[in-house]
Amino acid sequence: MAQPMPAPPHCRGPRLIVTRPEPEASRWVLALQAQGQRAQALPLIRTEPLPREAQAEAGPAQVLMFVSGAAVRAFFGAHPQAWRPPTRCWCTGPGTAAALREAGVQASFIDSPPPEAAQFDSEALWARVRPQLQPGLRVCIVRGGDAQGRPTGRDWLAGELGSAGAQVSTVVAYRRLPPQVDAPWLACVREHVQARDVWLFSSSEAVAHLGDAVAGIDGLDWGACTALTTHARIAEAARLLGFGRVLHSAPLLPSVLAVMQSLRTPSDPAAS
Repeated sequence: MAQPMPAPPHCRGPRLIVTRPEPEASRWVLALQAQGQRAQALPLIRTEPLPREAQAEAGPAQVLMFVSGAAVRAFFGAHPQAWRPPTRCWCTGPGTAAALREAGVQASFIDSPPPEAAQFDSEALWARVRPQLQPGLRVCIVRGGDAQGRPTGRDWLAGELGSAGAQVSTVVAYRRLPPQVDAPWLACVREHVQARDVWLFSSSEAVAHLGDAVAGIDGLDWGACTALTTHARIAEAARLLGFGRVLHSAPLLPSVLAVMQSLRTPSDPAAS
């Protein structure tokens, strides 16, 4: 298991455990630490790109919809010339939009919920792109799969698109896998629980992986721990796992920092 990145000496307050897949987890940790927030990466989902021959062809799609940054990297890694104007690229959050720009997609061809959106999910994206819909619009959803490469995740958007007359296809570009659990990994989890660190969850699947990994292990007092979640569905999963306090934040760095600031005690030098 990789050694955790030490926090810079100026970081204070409760430690935030970032459970996103890599490389997002480490990027978030560095950004948080740069703002004085203690943070450590503990990815609860591993992503594994599928080779080109294992990915279905997107075909002559007019829209490519990406469910995550991992989907962007895996898809363009296998199909580097897959995008060209006027094909539009849809995504549900700012991290995926940034990955699209890094992959060479022009910002004017990216559709995603606005930065001030209450949620970054399929419903928010649908509100944004619904005016583009016309019968026969060809939309390819690029998503992740399970260990066998079968599509995983919500089908809500695909259902709405189909009901509106769009032609929907799917490309599974990568596999989503649980973390590799060993004795050092479990010791790290136990340390975070005993320290009553705050856990940042951006996926219900990450919560499920954590629950599966620690099933049957005694002495983990989740009731004394805090979960910081980015969606109501994730919050419910955290409550079911046993987190005693579940808070909400938009999946944006300023929002997460604001919540963590509210958790600092008056005796903390960085609380003021």
